[in-house]
Amino acid sequence: PKYLANVCGLSLTACMKAKRSLGQNFLTSGAAIKAIVDAAGVSETDTVLEIGPGKGALTKEILARGARVIAIEKDDDLYKALQQTFAAELIEGKLGLVHGDALEQDVAAFGVSSGGYKIVANIPFNITGALTRYYLSNTVQPQTMALIVQKEVAERIASRDGKESILSMSVQAYGTPRYIKTIKAGSFTPKPKVDSAIILIEDISRTRFKSNEQEDYFFQLVKAGFAQKRKKLSGNLKTILPQAKIAPAFDQCNLDSDIRAEKVTIDKWMCLSTCATQQ
Repeated sequence: PKYLANVCGLSLTACMKAKRSLGQNFLTSGAAIKAIVDAAGVSETDTVLEIGPGKGALTKEILARGARVIAIEKDDDLYKALQQTFAAELIEGKLGLVHGDALEQDVAAFGVSSGGYKIVANIPFNITGALTRYYLSNTVQPQTMALIVQKEVAERIASRDGKESILSMSVQAYGTPRYIKTIKAGSFTPKPKVDSAIILIEDISRTRFKSNEQEDYFFQLVKAGFAQKRKKLSGNLKTILPQAKIAPAFDQCNLDSDIRAEKVTIDKWMCLSTCATQQ
């Protein structure tokens, strides 16, 4: 390992190549790194959960802000290299390095409380939906999530085109998403085929839901509502709601009978889920 470090330069991480199987694209732009940490408002009083630190470029910037970092790395080789790169920070307790899948972690085991930590991460495009849902719906929710994701996905989450989706509803059910900044493809190694963007999710909580039953039913309802996007919402909901209950629910929630799912706001979806669980 010492020989390899000398050959590669500063550390073993310099030798590491991205693995397509894990959707790795290492963030190399200093401006983009600072932008996402700024967006999260990271300070010395924060505990930050970083998912997929890769070669540690973002990790270094978060640590430089004085925050305590818990980094989850799935890649075996990168995990070993990060242990070397951040040996001092690990000894000092400024950094906690976890070897595993970010979608299989017991967040409470990290010693954080709900609303007591922030997530800052450059995440693989293919797990964006699963990862946001996993942490937003977790029993130990983050205070804020600042993520670099595919630009198209960030636009969908923030409903920039005025159209909602299952993903945007899944995020808005727990927090307030905001599109921060476009990150050009050239900011990564290897260079992806599309641009990325920083998305910020704030005010995270589950206060919209009055019960676990409503929370579960909300997602069943949304999934059914978006099943066939070209169909009217009322038609899609027939698979989950009796016909006799759809019209009264629409009336109570002040929804047009011809409306499609993409035009229904989070407040209206919440109203529908409340009506459905009360009937």
